Formats: sequence, C-alpha cells, structure tokens
Amino acid sequence: MRNILTTLKSEHDALRGLFEQINATTDRAEKGRTALLQKIEAELIPHAKWEELVFYPAFAKRASHDELLQHAEAIQEHRAVELTVLPDLHAADPTSRQFAGSVKVLSEFIEHHAEEEEREMFAAARRIFSAEELAELDEQYEDWKASPVATALTAHAKIKTALKSVLRNPKAPG
Repeated sequence: MRNILTTLKSEHDALRGLFEQINATTDRAEKGRTALLQKIEAELIPHAKWEELVFYPAFAKRASHDELLQHAEAIQEHRAVELTVLPDLHAADPTSRQFAGSVKVLSEFIEHHAEEEEREMFAAARRIFSAEELAELDEQYEDWKASPVATALTAHAKIKTALKSVLRNPKAPG
C-alpha cells in the first residue's frame, strides 16, 4: 500500500545523495555545482511546499501539545532555508569557498531536519493517520507535484530566492 511517509523519506534519501555529490565537488566544478544545485532545488522546493501546504496542516490538526512543537520547529526550519540559506547560496560564486560553505550548511540543515522529521514527526503521523489516509496523502502528493499549482509555487520560490540573493550580493548572477 502507498504511504506518504515512505515517499517523503525516499525524497530525503535522494537529497542526501545529491548533497554527498555536491559536497564532494571542488571549487573548479562550476558547471557541476550549478547543475547539482538545480537538482537539489528541483527535489527540495516542491517537497517543502507540499509539506507546508498539506502535510503539516493536516498533522497539526491532530497533533498533541508536544507534537505541535515538532510542527512549529519544522515550519521554522523550512523558513530558515527559504529566507536565508538558499539566498546566501545563490549569492555566492559557485567557484568560491563561500559557495562550498553555504552548501555544507544547507546539507547539514536539511539532514538535521530530515532526521528529526523521520524520527519524531513521521512516528507520530503513523499513530494519528490511518494507513488509508497515508495512502491518500501519497496519491494527493503525486497529483499535486504534476499540477500547475506546484509548478507555479516552485517558480515563485525560485524567484524569491533569486531576488533575495541579489540583495545580498548585487554583483552575483542570481
């Protein structure tokens, strides 16, 4: 049976693999770093947006007092990546140590978030959602990722990141 938690974990694992690749690059690997960052964002942004719009609100409706803290932490971690870490990364020259450092911070941040989410939030979700509900959420996610709404939200997030990166480094290509 389908399960949204399995799908989200699989996407976390894909991101882990992409971060291993980008963290292994040298400062001379401008094209490789740029391509890997594009792959990371293609995985990360739709995943995060759907969690924020669908999964986290559904979780919060059924969450206990302590689980609401997990929810609040997850939302703030998403915001930190979107508002600070990604724009800083885009403001850096892909051949620089600044870029490498920003990638390292992003990968560590995402790894921490994914581990905590898998250990705490997913464990709670297995308790508060039925297997049928988890399967339905998985189907909804698959449909959503192929929708114009997902495409528009992903484009909007990338535009916001580019604009914020220009404010951090007006000479950067964005």
